[in-house]
Amino acid sequence: MKRIALILDMDGVVYRGDKAIDSSRELVNFLKEKDIPFVFLTNNSTKTPRAYRKKLLEMGIDVPEDRIITSGLATRLYMRKHMEPGRIFVIGGEGLHEEMEKLGWGTVSLEECKKGKWREIKHVVVGLDPDLTYEKLKYATLAIRNGARFIGTNPDTTYPAEEGLYPGAGAIIAALRASTDVEPLIIGKPNEPAYEIAKEKLGNAGEIWMIGDRLDTDVAFAKRFGMKAVMVLTGVSTLEDVEKSPAKPDLVLPSVKELVGYLRTVQEEKT
Repeated sequence: MKRIALILDMDGVVYRGDKAIDSSRELVNFLKEKDIPFVFLTNNSTKTPRAYRKKLLEMGIDVPEDRIITSGLATRLYMRKHMEPGRIFVIGGEGLHEEMEKLGWGTVSLEECKKGKWREIKHVVVGLDPDLTYEKLKYATLAIRNGARFIGTNPDTTYPAEEGLYPGAGAIIAALRASTDVEPLIIGKPNEPAYEIAKEKLGNAGEIWMIGDRLDTDVAFAKRFGMKAVMVLTGVSTLEDVEKSPAKPDLVLPSVKELVGYLRTVQEEKT
């Protein structure tokens, strides 16, 4: 039987907000115990991998920092490899700002934009921004219309939190798409840059399973790159959504709790 490796989404799969989903820790411990390669791949760019490791540890889930990939990290790696250096305007959380600073190309602050420096912006990078303002959208629009490259970390229009669904990065990107008539380059799931980084970290896996909660990103991502699509019902998409969707998951489970049992069965069949 082929060697299995897992890519796990985070929001809506491992936790909602700051609350771990039941059996998340058991799942991670099982993967370590059975030496099953895995990475956590989140389209959320508001935190760095280090910050996500800290968040997970506070929930009792111990995941090495190098096993965590964010869309912000993927954006930085893609830009370094494929784009010419130039000053960056960031709409996003602290994690995305940190990733862009690591590029060393220089960022343009909102205060600098007010002084006319928006004309120097070469790249506008947009992720989920809990502190979004009209001024940020205004200067991003001006810069993109002035020729700056428009880059989105991920397309998720919503993300699951404890109270329900909140606006996601895709909602902010949609506003800028409407105000600029420019189609952005999107880095995160379901697109290739995110897949390349995850696959590299997983090594020589015979079969990759994508564990997610969204049809439009996680399941579409799995189908696009030949992975097994496992959808859990603790996040965004529902069984009713599955019935309407052209992209069908290979397996639907109530939560990662049932995934542990399923993996145990698969492991027993291998031995």
